[in-house]
Amino acid sequence: MIGIVDYGAGNLHSVRAALDRLGAPWRMVTRPDELRDLRGLVLPGVGRFAAAMGRLRRRRMVEPLRAFIRSGAPFLGICLGMQLLFEGSDEDPGVAGLGILKSRVVRLKSPRLPHIGWALACPQAPAAPATTSGDPLFERLPERFYAYFAHSFAAPADASAGAARTDAPAPFASAVRAGRSAWGVQFHPEKSGAAGLRLLANFAVLCGVPADSIERRMSGLEPPAAVPAGAAPRVRRIIPCLDVAGGRVVKGVRFRDLRDAGDPVERALAYDRDGADELCLLDISASVEERRPLADLVRRVAAALSVPLTVGGGVRDLKEMRRLLLAGADRVSIGTAAILDPELIRRAAGAFGDQFVVVSIDARRAGAGWEATTHGGRRGTGRDAIAWARQAERLGAGEILLNAMDADGTRSGYDIPLTRAVAQAVRVPVIASGGAGTAADMAHALQEGEADAALAASMFHDGDATIAVTKRRLAAAGVAVRP
Repeated sequence: MIGIVDYGAGNLHSVRAALDRLGAPWRMVTRPDELRDLRGLVLPGVGRFAAAMGRLRRRRMVEPLRAFIRSGAPFLGICLGMQLLFEGSDEDPGVAGLGILKSRVVRLKSPRLPHIGWALACPQAPAAPATTSGDPLFERLPERFYAYFAHSFAAPADASAGAARTDAPAPFASAVRAGRSAWGVQFHPEKSGAAGLRLLANFAVLCGVPADSIERRMSGLEPPAAVPAGAAPRVRRIIPCLDVAGGRVVKGVRFRDLRDAGDPVERALAYDRDGADELCLLDISASVEERRPLADLVRRVAAALSVPLTVGGGVRDLKEMRRLLLAGADRVSIGTAAILDPELIRRAAGAFGDQFVVVSIDARRAGAGWEATTHGGRRGTGRDAIAWARQAERLGAGEILLNAMDADGTRSGYDIPLTRAVAQAVRVPVIASGGAGTAADMAHALQEGEADAALAASMFHDGDATIAVTKRRLAAAGVAVRP
């Protein structure tokens, strides 16, 4: 049995769903006595270092976790769960971590943070291999593979415990090893496609799950893709968007004249298989109808995915954010609520970490500039969209989802001047949205518009373009993408 530590802040649903796909038995762990008789343990994590350690202390889990790790039983820390293995973090100086590894987590040296997206992870030769073939956690994984990251802090690249290295946006240890059977990975294996699932399969075998059972589950899946030498260390993201109303995917023009575009779970799974780097699910009628987003739908969509899921629409408070996180959302997008209560951004970043908080800006042209709107573009605010993007960043937004309302649904191309103006005004990643019709439109947004990711709905929903073909055309145009 594999334990998953539930301390109220982890990406629990996604980890559970990945283990279910492998047929690996698991149970939630909330108290020290529940650590007994476990064959292995996963410590997931989303949020800030201090908040996570505070929750572990309140649940009296700190010493039991240290004892479990030192016992030699297999242990895997994911993202923040990896960082907690260290003595402390520059994110919250003065807060002690678990102290298994005798060094500190540091802030990444990059002009644009958080680091959100796919980058190359390169396993390194272990200092004390447990098998003759090397580190067992990376069995059957290529020398280089793309993994999904969402963080601003990491272990230094020269950490003595380093088990894998990533060099973009700056060098850091993307995996560490403590002794013979404890690991931490900075990326999210449960959201890193075939490579991440292989890593979790290896961990499950180390925990005593029969290898033949695991391999039967893996046999019908695509193996992890080998990444050739010289490939881009970091790639741009292509994000299909599922605009949802009434539990169905819909599409219209500027969120009006909506037409049915299919079942959300079926659509999500198809996009995942076609090479989507991330999915965005927007409950576009939640703010207008003043209701909460559909957590059950989020749960079903997230369970089908092997890539990250961002959820937005009708999110108004931290309680709702936590509900969506525990339902399987990797990040939450807030738009109308953030404009009405800007301090919500600061509270959310403090509770969950800035990488969790996406601020959605629906902008429309107003004179020589652009105005931020609310309620799906139906209400003007009189607020300059560029100034609002800067303010959102100062308050703790980890990413800007920028929707050009004048272009939305028209398939006439992104608003490049708007996208470039916002990208140059902030130091957090920017997702371009609204107006995608072709791969060339995406290339313009990612190159001339300086966006970090391109979001599209109609061009994929209508079947005029697949993600795989779009990525090939982007690569031909000189845009680095994940194959």
